Amino acid sequence: MPLRHIFKHLTLTSSYGFSTLSRRFIHPPLTLLFTNINPKIQPLIPAETSLPFSHGYTSVTEPQSSTLLSPYITVRIQCQKEIADMFSEALMCFGASSTTVGEDNNCDTSKEICMESIFPESEDVDVCISQAADSLGLKEIPSYEVTTGEHYDWIKKTQESFDSVEVTEGLWIVPEWKTTPDVQAMNIILNPGLAFGTGEHPTTRLCLLLLQRLIKGGERFLDYGTGSGILSIAALKFGASLSVGIDIDPLAITSARQNAALNNIGPEKLQLRLVSGNTSSPSIDDQKYDENQSLCEPVVESEPEKYDVIIANILLNPLLELADDIVSPAEPGAAIGLSGILSDQLPDIIDRYSPLLDNISVSEMDDWACLSGTKKIILTGS
Repeated sequence: MPLRHIFKHLTLTSSYGFSTLSRRFIHPPLTLLFTNINPKIQPLIPAETSLPFSHGYTSVTEPQSSTLLSPYITVRIQCQKEIADMFSEALMCFGASSTTVGEDNNCDTSKEICMESIFPESEDVDVCISQAADSLGLKEIPSYEVTTGEHYDWIKKTQESFDSVEVTEGLWIVPEWKTTPDVQAMNIILNPGLAFGTGEHPTTRLCLLLLQRLIKGGERFLDYGTGSGILSIAALKFGASLSVGIDIDPLAITSARQNAALNNIGPEKLQLRLVSGNTSSPSIDDQKYDENQSLCEPVVESEPEKYDVIIANILLNPLLELADDIVSPAEPGAAIGLSGILSDQLPDIIDRYSPLLDNISVSEMDDWACLSGTKKIILTGS
């Protein structure tokens, strides 16, 4: 699932683009979509907003390559629990790149909580904290400790936020920098980069489990909104003869291509296509992303391709708006999977896809859902 097209609705304040949650360091382009944004109201998100976490929060933005290489300042702050949320917000207003309010607490008293803030190296931390305290009318400035980190710590902390995920028995998603937990298992090696799809989110797991059931061997698979390429790669490992991943985000295509290489999958097996924002079906008007060229080449085909299995793990509104585009490339009777939706959004999806699909069924995990069915076979008279 591409994230850059979610970010365009947001004007956020962090310059580094990293956040921490319950003392974990998280790469926001992989978590912001499902952790911070409520899909029920998306994309109606106000600009200049701070997005809530369940156990902590921060304001983040998509990282730029230059900021990944910048030194930074970490400030550990000890303050009263009742002002922690407001103080964190104030720090963001006066120069902090991110703030963390975690569940773990090593502060001196039960009435206090410890938080961490990240500042650019050029920021005057003393002034920032003083101004944040003044803005809340605090009589005393909270105590704090300052340390400076080097740029490589960002990369290390980002990698530490991901761990191997066992989707089901014998199926693991393993970050490139981790040791494979079970060498006998089916292991999908990923370097998530800027694209969504690490195997941690329930919708990705639901889609992987659905794929495992659907792929019997030799199928042609379409990954609608490929993101990291995880589903395309999984389909091939399950036995599909061809995977085609499409996305409107060039970064997703780049990420998926790199992940295919990590799994020794070549372009003859996994075709990646960058589609325009105006068309979202892999037709002759779409473009094939060539790793050896900076531009894209039109795909020349004599007739539209048809697929045996299609999965779209995107969001509610695109699923509703693009229903015909999602289903049309499928062979009659082909399997269709739809996810990226909450369980209470299922009625809308069922209403929209009932005219298009037979044998509709639903699987759910942690309030998220995956709907599957088969493309209707239209019988014509003799």
